[in-house]
Amino acid sequence: MTDTSVMQERIGELCYQFKLPTMGAQSVARFTAAGHGDALSTFLEVLEQEAEDRKHRRINRLRKESKLPSGKTWETFEHHQMPLALRQQLDQLAQGSFVDQGMNVLAFGLPGTGKTHALCALGHRLVESGRSVLFVPAYRLVQEPLAARRNLDLPRRLRKLDNFDFLLLDDLGYLPQGDEESEVLFTLIAERYERRSLGITSNLVFSEWERIFANPMATAAAIDRVVHDSTIMEFDVPSYRTGAARQRGQTEEVNRQN
Repeated sequence: MTDTSVMQERIGELCYQFKLPTMGAQSVARFTAAGHGDALSTFLEVLEQEAEDRKHRRINRLRKESKLPSGKTWETFEHHQMPLALRQQLDQLAQGSFVDQGMNVLAFGLPGTGKTHALCALGHRLVESGRSVLFVPAYRLVQEPLAARRNLDLPRRLRKLDNFDFLLLDDLGYLPQGDEESEVLFTLIAERYERRSLGITSNLVFSEWERIFANPMATAAAIDRVVHDSTIMEFDVPSYRTGAARQRGQTEEVNRQN
């Protein structure tokens, strides 16, 4: 394949991406016929720059819409503190294919063990790959659709949430108890089942989920849906916050002695 044909193919790909099919089909022939074939490389450079700029603008927009905490990124996550099995799970998930398959990610552990940071870091990676993410505390995710339901606007609210490739539901164990709340949460889970990926962090193991849902049957049905085609991550590690507080105390004690 000649350099001109390579450029023609790439120019066609980029113009199709920009929804400019006529430009992609005719630009090389028109430039060549007009005696400006040498300018094709410059034209391609401009198109490549446009593609790169569009990519960055899209990522910035997705990051803003995601509501992900800016400090909980892949780079700031202390991977070395995690067991090897957890690190391998995160590295595999960071490739993003689980989102394309509509799989869920469930992170369990005591408060302060890094589960929220881990899934937020994963969310940032997904945004960087051009996927849409929404991070929201569980109580807020339930309260907004609950208000929409009372206003007879729940279907529209669910469609809006369905726009996100990965919905990250943080701290599932801290929901207000009530039949309406549990019913709305179950509806959210059922709507995404096998279609869209759901991320959940919780300090409650499955045997304690009856504290979240209204009855054993709803609990079993919810667990069945989130577990099917999911990756389960167990954060059985010491609390970061407790360790950090202990370290600060030791530092202050040393400073006082000095």
